[in-house]
Amino acid sequence: MFKKIFAIYPHPDDETFGKAGALALHAREGADITLVCATLGQMGRRMGKPFFANRETLSKIREKELREACDAIGIKDVRLWRMQDKTLQFEDPEELADRVERIVKEVKPELVYTYYPKHGVHPDHDALAEATIRALLRLPKEERPVVYASAFSRNCENEIGKPDIILDVSPVSDVILAALRAHRSQSEFMIRKLEQQLTDTPEKRDEIMAPFQRERYWIFSL
Repeated sequence: MFKKIFAIYPHPDDETFGKAGALALHAREGADITLVCATLGQMGRRMGKPFFANRETLSKIREKELREACDAIGIKDVRLWRMQDKTLQFEDPEELADRVERIVKEVKPELVYTYYPKHGVHPDHDALAEATIRALLRLPKEERPVVYASAFSRNCENEIGKPDIILDVSPVSDVILAALRAHRSQSEFMIRKLEQQLTDTPEKRDEIMAPFQRERYWIFSL
């Protein structure tokens, strides 16, 4: 069992979509989880339907959503860098790695969650993942944590192989739904559709929930 977990992602909701289950299982086991969210997703296009956010208010709304999702998951140490959304690819890679390294040396995680470099699709995902790997490679080999990386580019399995871990997160499916609901600005339409399906066809609950009950991770070799 891992006791110290470090999750590092660029945007509010990155910790939830495809990762909430694993993080919730760690929290349930009593692990200490530190989350870095580098931006507040200020440039996100989804602002509710009907709109309940605008470009000026979105960052505050998404911060609130993030904190609610982390409460649901069980993440107590949430660190916001408040960097500008959609700009991480333009940051100095060494300076970004310096920021990651400082937290790694403080937290001393046994396990790190991030995206798989070059397979995170969004430039912010890839830039922060690359900085994270760069920081971890600075550590003596015997001190480097295990890295569980998420990948979802179209060619990811052709380039990096099948996932090393396919995790059954069905025991925390209610937590996953709560975290998804918290990110209302990003998930409102999906959650409304999902809950309607569960109401209309309760006998198909397992089938409907199947996409949320397995999470895929690749172990990044350091």
